[in-house]
Amino acid sequence: MFREMRRFKQQVSAEECKKVLREEARGVMSMIGDNGYPYGIPLDFYYDEEDNAIYFHAAKEGHKIDAIKACDKVCFTTWNTGFQKDGDWAWNVTSVVLFGKAELVEDRELTSVKTRALAEKYYPTKEEVDVEMANDIDRVQLIAIHIEHMTGKLVNEK
Repeated sequence: MFREMRRFKQQVSAEECKKVLREEARGVMSMIGDNGYPYGIPLDFYYDEEDNAIYFHAAKEGHKIDAIKACDKVCFTTWNTGFQKDGDWAWNVTSVVLFGKAELVEDRELTSVKTRALAEKYYPTKEEVDVEMANDIDRVQLIAIHIEHMTGKLVNEK
């Protein structure tokens, strides 16, 4: 159902893909938006390897929510900062592209648990997470992308 990578010699392992998903802070989710136009939105995310899912939060209404309700198939892309080899100006960057189905999570307990994990990835202290959770959890729409296919590629940008 999903295409294999054409540039297979640059493909990285599933473990390397998971490492990028664990470590990186931002990605872009793409979906079908209004009038059939592509809609890509940058977002902060949390990867739960056990669930094989990406989690992020949004407002309970808006373009993203409408697009997911209309078609739950999405693409998510992220990449690392890369590295340079000694004496070379070019960067070597690993990107991950995954396809899956987005779900608007309705379970309050799951929303609380995964939103806390997401916040702990970004906030500097647990106390700040506690304050945000107490103030805003009822306004959060948690969204899960259940990963169906994932590939990663190491590219030399020269």
